[in-house]
Formats: sequence, C-alpha cells, structure tokens
Amino acid sequence: MNQGRKILLLSIILLASVFLGISKGSINIPFLELFSKEYQPILYLRIARVLLGILVGAGLGVCGVVLQAILRNPLAEPYLLGTSSGAGLGAVCAIILGISGTSLPFVAFIGALLSIILVYVLAREGNKIPVQSLILSGVMVGIAFSGIIVFLVSISSNPAMHGMMWWLLGSLQIYELKILFMVAGIVILGIILIFIFAQDLNAISIGEEEAIHLGIEIEKIKKTLFLITSLITGALVSVSGVIGFVGLIVPHMVRLIVGPNHRILIPATCLSAASFLVLSDTLSRSLFPPLEIPIGVITALIGVPIFIILLKRKQKVK
Repeated sequence: MNQGRKILLLSIILLASVFLGISKGSINIPFLELFSKEYQPILYLRIARVLLGILVGAGLGVCGVVLQAILRNPLAEPYLLGTSSGAGLGAVCAIILGISGTSLPFVAFIGALLSIILVYVLAREGNKIPVQSLILSGVMVGIAFSGIIVFLVSISSNPAMHGMMWWLLGSLQIYELKILFMVAGIVILGIILIFIFAQDLNAISIGEEEAIHLGIEIEKIKKTLFLITSLITGALVSVSGVIGFVGLIVPHMVRLIVGPNHRILIPATCLSAASFLVLSDTLSRSLFPPLEIPIGVITALIGVPIFIILLKRKQKVK
C-alpha cells in the first residue's frame, strides 16, 4: 500500500472515530435524535469533546514525534520537559486563590510557560542547550513541581481540589468554545511550523554530525522546536490535564506503518493520535455508564501492553 492510501485509510478511521465519539456516551441516544432540539445541549458537549480530543491527540502525537527525533530517544514524550507539572501547579494555585471558569486554563498555561523558562535556564550552557542537560532539567523540574502539587493538595481544605485530581488524570470535558478555539490556534499553528521543519528532522534523526554537514543549523532548529513543542504541550495540558502514552506510543506505531520520513510521519501521526484519543474518550464515557473513567486511565491501560509488545519486538530484532 502506497503512502497516499495509508493517509487516506487513517483519515477514514478518524472520521469513523468522530462518528462514534458523537453517537456514543454515558446516555444512549439514537444518532439522528441527537440533532433534535431536546438533545442539542448533549450534542454540543459531545462535539466539543470530540474536537478537543482531535486537538489533544494530534498535538501530543506530533510533539512526541519531534522530541523522539531531536533527542534520538525512543522514550521521549511531550511531558518530558516538565510542562505538565508546571501547568498542574498553575491550576492548583488558581484553585487555591479562588480562580475558576475560563481563567483556570489560562493560569495553568502561565504555569507551563514558567516551567519552560525554568527548564531552559537550568539546561542552558552558553549559547547551547545540551540534550542531556535539557532532559535532566525537565525531569527535575517536573519532580519538584509534582511534589509541590501533592503538598498543596494534601494541606488544602478546598473541595474543588477533588476535581483537580480528576483533571490531573486527564479529561476532555470542555464547556467554553472560546477556550477550544484558543487552544486550536496554538496547536494548529504549531503543527504547521513543525511540518515546515520535516526535512530537517529527517537529517537530525540520522545524526547531528550528518545534519551539520548538510548545512543545518542544529542548535537554532532544536531551540525552535523545543519551544514549539513546549507551547503546544502547555496549551493542551491547561485544558485537558495529563493524558499519558499518546505522545509515546502512537509515534512508534505510526513509524512502523509509514516509515521514518517526517513529511509522511507527521500528518500520519496527527490522524492516528487524534483517532486514538477520540476512541479512548468514547470508551471512558461508555464503558460503565453513567460513570466516566478518567481518559488517562484508558490510555494507560491500552498504552502499557502496546509498549511492552513493541519493546519485546525490538529486543528480538536485536
């Protein structure tokens, strides 16, 4: 099957996922009846969730592709640089200060930006940002911020903190289209910019020395792509919480299907990760109605076995 047909097939799978995401939920309503006036609020919420699922899935998947290429580390994923913990800490502080509604994601995004700045300052050595220093700084900042989050949650008597724990496990519940459009702007623009660097990513993933010989400005491109992926991740975490394994597992699986060429890998990952998250959210809402399972639990239950299979397969190849 050629690459064009693979992209077409992934697009069809995404459309089917969208249909399931809209038609299925904690309440079983015939699909055509959803468009009646009686069920319009439910239809509105389901469409918003599906759209957010597409954005979060595509954004996390592409960020995973970029970081795995730049760091040349198959375990690299969007939360590696501490943005998720920064956003979580921002959200916790907002709740403690009585900030809620549409302002909460904004404060969470500010927390993610501050964590990005802190990681970059800690990792920077002159005009360079060594990969190992960046990873270590991201891990340490993430651990520190996670510890502060646990401490604040444990000492706070604010009942809203129970909702915070749900948020930290991942959720696609969204009630304001304004927030959805803001996040969409950041994610779509970020993915377009990343796609522009697809050829550079092909060279970098082979090796930095080879890329330098081809005239590629490694440090400049790395800084640019680190910033773009961090902004995308920060924006997504601010509205959906922490949804693991999407940016780790999906790029691996798609690379096996379409190969390592980033001009194909990036759009294929967008489609695949979006489908994966929309289907995961549909499962989270429909497995035990009317209860809803945090989507991070679903992605983990699916992602862990897949990761083990891929790991064992790689060991056999060696």
